[in-house]
Amino acid sequence: MTEMQVDINADAGESYGAWPMGRDHELFPFLSSVNLACGFHAGDPLTMQRTVALAREHGVAVGAHPGYPDRVGFGRRDLAAGADELYADTLYQIGALQAFVQTGGLRLSHVKPHGALYLRMLRDEVTARAVAEAVKAYDPGLPFFVLSGSLMERVARELGLPVVLEVFPDRAYLSDGRLAGRDLAGSVIRDPAEAARRAVMMVTQGRVQALDGGWVELQAETLCIHGDNPEAPDIARTVRQALEAEGVRVRAHSQR
Repeated sequence: MTEMQVDINADAGESYGAWPMGRDHELFPFLSSVNLACGFHAGDPLTMQRTVALAREHGVAVGAHPGYPDRVGFGRRDLAAGADELYADTLYQIGALQAFVQTGGLRLSHVKPHGALYLRMLRDEVTARAVAEAVKAYDPGLPFFVLSGSLMERVARELGLPVVLEVFPDRAYLSDGRLAGRDLAGSVIRDPAEAARRAVMMVTQGRVQALDGGWVELQAETLCIHGDNPEAPDIARTVRQALEAEGVRVRAHSQR
C-alpha cells in the first residue's frame, strides 16, 4: 500500500521594517514548505534574508510568494494591471527572493501567488497566463502551487508547468470550488481542531463541506496555513498531529 504524503505550507516573511507580521519562529517547526513574501505586498530585504535563514534552520523548503504592489492593503486589494506588468512584476519578485535563497545555501522550490493576485487568477485567464508565463520563463521546471480544480491549474498545465495542487483547511469553500470571500461569516477557520478535521478529510477523502451547502471535491498535495492568522502556529501543529495520527507523512513536495 502506497504511503500517503502531503506538504504543509504557510505564507511567511511578511513583516516590514519595524512592523511585525505573523509568528514565523513558532510556525516553521510544523511546516514542510514556506511561501516567502518578495517585497511587494509585504516583506523587505532584511526580512527576506532572515526568513530564508529560519527556513534553512528548520529544514523547510522555500518558495516565492509574489503579489500585487500593495503594502497598505497587504496585497488583498484587486489592482488593475496589464499582462505585461504582471509578467514583469512576477519575474522581478522571484528574482529578488532567489538572491537570498541562493546566498543562503538553498534552492527555490516553488512559486505561489499571494492574496488578490491568486484570487484573480482563479477567474481571469489573462492574469493567470501572465503570471504562469513569468514562472515558466524563469524556470520551466519550477513547481507552481495552484488551487485544486481551478482555472489557474488548467492554464499552468497548458503551459507545461509542474503543478502542486493546493487546498486550504483554514479557509471556507463555496460549492463551486472557490474560496469564500473574507467578508462572509465563517470564511476564516480559527479553531485549530476544526482546521485539523478539515485537513484530514481533504487529504484522506478528497473533499470538504462547502460554506453554502454540499461538498467540494478536491485533490490535496499541499495544505496552506495562513501565516497572518494569529492562531497559525496552533493550527499548523494541530493539523500536522492529526495527519500523522492518520498515517499521513508530512513532507515537502520537493523532497518526494
